[in-house]
Amino acid sequence: MGANTSHVSDLADNPSLKTLVGTEPMSENDPFWNQLISFTFISPTSSGDSKLLEEAVVPLAKILIQNNLRTGNFGALVRIFLGRTKELKISTECQDQLFIWQAHNALFMIRCLLKVFIREMNEDELHLQFSYQERAPGSCGETSSQSLLEELLSNLVHLIVEVPLLDITYSILFEAVTTLLVFFSYQLFHKDILRDGLIYRHIMKGRCLSLTSRLVKTLLYNFIRQEKCPPATHIFESKDEGGLLYGLASGVASGLWSVFTLGGSGSKAGVDQEHNPLPLSNQSLLLLLVLANLTDGPDWPNPYRQAITSFRNTQDTSSLSVEQPHTFQINFNSLYTALCEQQRSDQATLLLYTLLHQNANMRTYMLSRTDMENLVLPILEILYHVEDRNSHHVYMALIILLILTEDDTFNRSIHEVVLKNISWYTERSLTEISLGSLLILVVIRTIQFNMTRTRDKYLHTNCLAALANMSAQFRCLHQYAAQRIISLFALLSKKHNKVLEQATQSLRGRRGDSSALPDYAQDLNVIEEVIRMMLEIINSCLSNSLHHNPNLVYALLYKRELFEQFRTHPSFQDIMQNLDTVISFFSHRLEQAGSDLSVERVQEVIMKGAQALPTDRLKKFPELKFKYVEEEQPEDFFIPYVWSLVFNSGVGLHWSPHGIELFSMDSG
Repeated sequence: MGANTSHVSDLADNPSLKTLVGTEPMSENDPFWNQLISFTFISPTSSGDSKLLEEAVVPLAKILIQNNLRTGNFGALVRIFLGRTKELKISTECQDQLFIWQAHNALFMIRCLLKVFIREMNEDELHLQFSYQERAPGSCGETSSQSLLEELLSNLVHLIVEVPLLDITYSILFEAVTTLLVFFSYQLFHKDILRDGLIYRHIMKGRCLSLTSRLVKTLLYNFIRQEKCPPATHIFESKDEGGLLYGLASGVASGLWSVFTLGGSGSKAGVDQEHNPLPLSNQSLLLLLVLANLTDGPDWPNPYRQAITSFRNTQDTSSLSVEQPHTFQINFNSLYTALCEQQRSDQATLLLYTLLHQNANMRTYMLSRTDMENLVLPILEILYHVEDRNSHHVYMALIILLILTEDDTFNRSIHEVVLKNISWYTERSLTEISLGSLLILVVIRTIQFNMTRTRDKYLHTNCLAALANMSAQFRCLHQYAAQRIISLFALLSKKHNKVLEQATQSLRGRRGDSSALPDYAQDLNVIEEVIRMMLEIINSCLSNSLHHNPNLVYALLYKRELFEQFRTHPSFQDIMQNLDTVISFFSHRLEQAGSDLSVERVQEVIMKGAQALPTDRLKKFPELKFKYVEEEQPEDFFIPYVWSLVFNSGVGLHWSPHGIELFSMDSG
């Protein structure tokens, strides 16, 4: 590489890189190192070029693996970087771009090589690459070889938490976060969840432990700040024309810096700078999710999860009765705003889920907001476009709704928020609708999509649980929302009859051989469970807030024949009593009002009747309340999910799909 601009195609023949990976040990005092890390590099400019970079680095890294145990040149490169990190803070204060640039280059090389090492060898073998003992004369031996790996990890964490985010430090901070992600990428190559290991122990128990809360806080603030990658011309500005810095900058501005502008990196879906100009924010969020989902150790909890579950608002001045480990304070308003703005990405939705589910302080704060529509609308949009989203993203969005609907205040307040012209809801023009009615529409649409396409019982259960939690608080349901509730029941009824008919025909055709019946019995059982739940939801609304929902009564009366077949069905008799009472009461009132009534007149009769119906006429049922509970071993779901996000959305990171064991490529 050297001081000249390089291209991906030139890497294999680059004299400096040949020396690095070659058979000669290089003293750390040799001018070679200064030359090596003073490169400019024409980086990827399209989504496929990060793959080309990877392919160019692999053969060099493999040569280094063979020679490094004799030369120790990789360890020397690490020491060169470590030597510079000690002065990074001062360099930042002095605006010493050249020093920061060289430190960054050294780290960039370490990261590219490490990524191949981790794919090619186990942790013990990796440790040997760091552990070369005999150095050439003139080596600096401040760092013990045995602790060089931990020293690098510790320095990366120190760098992230201590170096301020400025235009001139953006790239090295991005590189530090990315290198930590690469260190954890061993998980990609193992089908089983990794629960221990050298890197795991260093990051969980070693020198990094004391910086846990600061690291989590910094990564969260990187996400919150959403800083775009600064233009290269703003980073390298020369104050005196023609100087050394100016000469270097002219190459750097058009070359090396494009590595960090997403020119050729990002997701395999072709994300480019225009669509994702926030590499540090994105990478910090991915690292945060990786750390949060590390499993607990044999005798110690995951400190990063402790930090994420216990942090508090900067405005919270109360003192804790028992100080929680690794807690800190952060601006909840800023975090809430960032979460609202970023829900189009899986990783932001997963962070929102994590905070809602595990951090009681953040959950209480979110539920107290008077602008909940800013958070709920993006979640509803994810569900509305269920056809275009991966199933994990849909699950996360749905579970977020379920957690929110566990709160009665939320269930009341969403019916008080009136929205106008929801542009993404295209099935029907909704000029004015409450947030609550829109939520009902989207959840019902998700159920209907699931019934016709994926038939996922887990999805059904969570959708129905969210509706059930809200049902007692339904208020002033929009006419279309009321219609859709009854339409869903009609669809279920039709499906029930079809399966029943198929089962009957099959039984006749088999003449006593019932081996084919269990499938139908199972289908029938699932459908009847869903029908029962829908009847309970309708009943809950009628029992608790009938007078607030004339549109639901209207829809119920309009389709009253739907419910006839279930009146005598043993699974539904009890719950049908209230619906029968309501239908009979209002049908009688409408008969008394005369024939050929207009829609307006029918609605008027319903409104008056709702006030007149004695509440004691309706049988009381237990309140419908469902609570989200995580699976017993959540890591079996979340760790593959998080790493599929890193695989697909990691900025400037390309892994060949061959050898990836953690998840199948169609889920990655």
